[in-house]
Amino acid sequence: IIKYLGWFPLAAVLPLRVALSAQLVGETARVFPMQMEGVRLIVNKGLSNHFQVNHTVMLSTLGDSSYRFGATYVGTKQMGPAESFPVMVGDMDNSGSLNAQVIHQISNRVRSKLAFQTQQQKFVNWQGDCEVRGEDFTAAVTLGNPDVLVGSGIIVAHYIQSITPSLALGGELVYHRRPGEEGTVMSLAGRYTGSNFIATLTLGGAGAHASYYHKANDTLQLGVEFEASTRMQETSVSFGYQLDVPKANLLFKGSIDSNWVVGATLEKKLLPLPLSLVLGSFLNHKKNKFQCGFGITIG
Repeated sequence: IIKYLGWFPLAAVLPLRVALSAQLVGETARVFPMQMEGVRLIVNKGLSNHFQVNHTVMLSTLGDSSYRFGATYVGTKQMGPAESFPVMVGDMDNSGSLNAQVIHQISNRVRSKLAFQTQQQKFVNWQGDCEVRGEDFTAAVTLGNPDVLVGSGIIVAHYIQSITPSLALGGELVYHRRPGEEGTVMSLAGRYTGSNFIATLTLGGAGAHASYYHKANDTLQLGVEFEASTRMQETSVSFGYQLDVPKANLLFKGSIDSNWVVGATLEKKLLPLPLSLVLGSFLNHKKNKFQCGFGITIG
């Protein structure tokens, strides 16, 4: 159950739309450390093989401290060795704001998801998407924040086709509309997979994104990302690595980018106890800002 919930609250993984580049650069993104700030305590409690609850206490020096209660339910429809559906994940904080997702595998090739967010008593975001996976392609359609009365919303469609066992090409079309504004954005993407590396490239009207992932050995993984934004007229390059030390139950991630932001996280599992510790710090040399975080996960 824990793999569906993860370390971060559901709000951190509730997207407004399906991003084509996010599917292509998944391996590279996992190499980079996630920013942490303050102190975080997470307690996971499994009530059965299908149901789990968790408590999260966050103490912050930059924002408001908070408490979140979450629950995860995994159904009995098993589609693989580690996949069962439907999956329902939700959490609520001390102010009454709710985040929730429902994921269901309708058939062997069709998967659907419904997600929404509330800010106290008001709906903030909601989206529904449907994904079809064939033998050599993936197609998906997402509808986000539709409002018939106002005439606003976002529609995203993307398609990825395997050309060869190593090469995949695809495209994404985003249509958004709100009062006084309407437009479309198109992106083209490619992904090449080698024996121990993955290279991706995404080009569109909003800019370009390129990534390279390399697995040096069983313990060391490297990643490089390049991003250019036409709207901000900015470019950036980031380098990250992940070092796994199984004998010591240690996982270390580090990164540095062209804006001189250096970051690192260290995770230590205290086996045989169901306890893990996480330390994280980030330093922005240009802005002379430093932030650090400490986390404890029980269960």
